Amino acid sequence: MLRIAVPNKGSLSDPASAMLHEAGYRQRKDRRELVLADADNGVEFFFLRPRDIAVYVGSGKLDIGITGRDLLLDSGANAEEILRLGFAGSTFRYATRPGTAKDVTEFGGMTVATSFPGLVGRHLADNGVDASVVRLDGAVETAIQLGVAEVIADVVETGTTLRNAGLKIISDPILHSEAVVVRRAGAAADDPKVQQFLRRMQGVLVARRYVMMDYDIRAERLEAAVALTPGLESPTVSPLHDEGWVAVRSMVLTNEAQRIMDDLYELGARAILTTGIHACRL
Repeated sequence: MLRIAVPNKGSLSDPASAMLHEAGYRQRKDRRELVLADADNGVEFFFLRPRDIAVYVGSGKLDIGITGRDLLLDSGANAEEILRLGFAGSTFRYATRPGTAKDVTEFGGMTVATSFPGLVGRHLADNGVDASVVRLDGAVETAIQLGVAEVIADVVETGTTLRNAGLKIISDPILHSEAVVVRRAGAAADDPKVQQFLRRMQGVLVARRYVMMDYDIRAERLEAAVALTPGLESPTVSPLHDEGWVAVRSMVLTNEAQRIMDDLYELGARAILTTGIHACRL
């Protein structure tokens, strides 16, 4: 069986389980369950602390796992990212009091507080900066006020929390993170069980991004309509009973669907419908 690590709590947990459910896998009903076998799909899920997942996968104890890119890089585990999942996005930035420094290159001799010491330590080293890194679990913005550090490195969304603490975001982002699928570095890339899992997850990603659009159009306006709805390879076109009309079916991006419907209507298309896609293989 394919052994998969899944976050047991935190911001990664519910979206990961929802995506696995959409991909056709069983998911636990009781949060106290630590192991769940899905015999029908040949998979066994292990619900673990998000910070530990890359370590288990990197050691070879588990085949693949879902975790954050930030947690993967911070762990230093022998694991690698193989698929972006598009949720739990975050940006890591440095912040300090105004006037302390303008750029990461000015951090030499300072102390940086963060919940991700491995990630931040490597970023400082990559920039040739000799600074101390101290690990704190949560609320790192108070580290400067309490004199523990001159700089912090943390997840930034709107920046309101940092501004309220009298801090200013500086330098370029350390990292853009999101949920990812990871496997042991150097593991066989053609493992059929892993490839099947990835196809399912990719199918969910596509299904979330696209809708199926159907419409009727006069044959002489077909090429103009197809230019609006080219589909992935090409649209399906079928003749209608009424001579001179054709039916078109094509996948379009969900966030563009309303605009495309407006443009098709202006072109003369009628009976324009969109349908959600629950699963797919491309």
